[in-house]
Order: sequence, then structure tokens, then C-alpha cells
Amino acid sequence: MPALTCGLALTGCSTYPGWLPSAGPSRGQLVDVQQTQPSLPIQLVEVTDAVARRVIAGEKRSLFSETLGSKAPVDYTIGPGDVVEVSIWEAPPAVLFGSSMPDPRGMAATARVTAFPEQMVSSEGTINIPFAGAVPVAGKSPQKVEAEVVRRLTGKANEPQVLVRVIRNATSNVTVVGEVTSSTRMPLTARGERLLDALAAAGGVRQPVGKITLQVTRGDRVQALALDTIIRDPKQNIVLQPGDVVTALFQPLSFTLLGATGKNEELNFEAQGITLAQALARAGGLQDWRADARGVFIFRFEEPEALDLPAQRMTTPEGTVPVIYQVNLKDPASFFVAQSFPVHNKDVLYVSNAPGTELQKFLGIIMPGAYAALGIANSTK
Repeated sequence: MPALTCGLALTGCSTYPGWLPSAGPSRGQLVDVQQTQPSLPIQLVEVTDAVARRVIAGEKRSLFSETLGSKAPVDYTIGPGDVVEVSIWEAPPAVLFGSSMPDPRGMAATARVTAFPEQMVSSEGTINIPFAGAVPVAGKSPQKVEAEVVRRLTGKANEPQVLVRVIRNATSNVTVVGEVTSSTRMPLTARGERLLDALAAAGGVRQPVGKITLQVTRGDRVQALALDTIIRDPKQNIVLQPGDVVTALFQPLSFTLLGATGKNEELNFEAQGITLAQALARAGGLQDWRADARGVFIFRFEEPEALDLPAQRMTTPEGTVPVIYQVNLKDPASFFVAQSFPVHNKDVLYVSNAPGTELQKFLGIIMPGAYAALGIANSTK
């Protein structure tokens, strides 16, 4: 009987021995972390609607339409390295580039065309035209170059007309690289090619659309957006500009599940992100017989400004703060918050055990010994 009495006395205690097996700390231990271990710079934050809104606002990505969008295609201009062909017509009688032979049937002579050999625009941005000299063409459209050549030949040629064609485009291109079928340089035209046109020219992406992020580099600006967002919102399918670099990035995002959930593992999610509710569903939900619904926690390194945290709490070289978000799923309102609260890459989602689970473990350990002691006591009567 002494063993049984001792066991029952222990079961009445509110704190169970630390040697009991457990998936992790209890809800009480996590809630008291700031009081019990003040030296640890950990911030415990209860997730409310206001907190969720602040976190969402802090991580909102700028859209392509807001930072890189343009209302109209950029006019095509010639640049160094382009190969052009120039053709010049003279009204009869042609006096500069040749003579028109009289028609033996007595019909009037027709205009004469002279096509000059293809030439590459020099590094100084010029081409050479007989009797017109070195013509600056860099930064000009073919139409403006035509007008300039006509101006230079006026008074030398008989009513000259000029046609300038770009044979090979070396400057007005977009480069497409990354997780595409074939990296390519896509020439731009006056049509105004868009972001998805460049992706199609590269043969599409090699990974699932939902896990691809498109990054656009324009000058010193770098902007990224989930491909799925670009497909769903036509405004993000922006008009490209010469020199843009489009990179298709396959970045598997993941979070880790621990504790009293349907599974304990690392799970990947889509580039556009998921919410806490979706993460819990992919975890198989909480285990009814084991989980403490008041003790759902998200461990994250957070930017201080996301929650208006004091700067002195920063501990990592990147200037982030270790934060434990607590969600009480016993509160029905928390399910609405969970539908919007975002899960970040490398988050750890932990569900603590219910106190009754620890009691069951403790009883499972002591009761066999108690029953044995009881049997011995009865046998000695």
C-alpha cells in the first residue's frame, strides 16, 4: 500500500516529473518563458486580429504594376551592335546613285533603288552612308534615321526616299534565364512584348507554376513576384523594356511541423504562400486525444518593425528577433485569424500536449507498479 499511496499522491501534483517523455515544452512552459528565463531575448506574442493585420501589412510585396509597369511600349531604338540595311530611292532621273536608262518603248523612267550592304552600328553609334557621311543612329528609331539621311542627301540626290531596316537586333532584347526550358534572348518589337511573352519564348518553366517566382531586373532595381500571381492578375504581366533580365526562380518554401499534429515533418508550400489554417490542415490537424488547442505556436525570426519591437531585442546578425506566436484555437474567433495569418519559409509550427496527456503518461508509468504492490499486499493477508 505505501507504493500505491505514493503514486496517488504524485498524481495529485500539478507538475509532472521532467523525465516523462514529451514532444516538447508544454503550453505553460512556453507562456512563462519570458518570466522564467529573462536572459533569453524571446518575444511571446498572442496572435490577434490586430497582430495578424500588422504582420500581413509588413510582408506585403510590391506589385510589378506599381514599380515596373509602363502604360505603353517603349519605342524601338537602334543601338551599337545592331546590324542595319539602308535602301535609297531616287526619283528619275537619278543623278547621285546612278542613271535611269530611257525606256525604248518611250515610257517614262521609274525610280531607281540602291541597297547598301548590311553594316553593324559602331561603338560610337554611327553608320556610314555614301554622300551622307557618318550618320549617328544610336538611340534613334529607324524612322528618325531615315529622316536624317534624307536631310543629308537633299540637294545631292533627286528627291531621295530612304528605308532603314534592322536586320539583327543586338540591343533591344530581354534575357530570360533560370528554371525555363531554354534560356534565351528575346528581341523586342514595337508590339510591346510582355512578361509572359518572354516566358513563352523560353519554352515555359520546368517546375510547377505554383512553386515558381519570377524576378525582373531592370537597371539597379530587382523585383520578384509569384508566377501564379502574375497569371491571375493581368496587370502584373508588364510590358518589358530593353535590357530587362527575367529570372524564373524555383525556391521550395517549407515549414516544419512538430508536436501533437497528424504528422511531424517538413512540408513544402507554394510561392504565393499559405496561411496558418492551411498549414494546420496539411499537418493533418491537431490530434484530439493529445493536443492542447490553446497551445499552438509559431517559432519565427521576425523583423522588429513587423511588430513594433524595441531595437534592443535584436539578436541575430541580420537584425531579426526570435518571436513565438501563440494561437488559442479554443477561441472560435482565432479560426478567422488563422485564415489570414501567413506562414513564412523556415517557420516551425508546434502544438503542445494537453495536461491530461502528461497525466496519462504518468499514470501509465506508475500504475503497473502500484497494481503489483497492491497484489503483494493482498497476498500477505
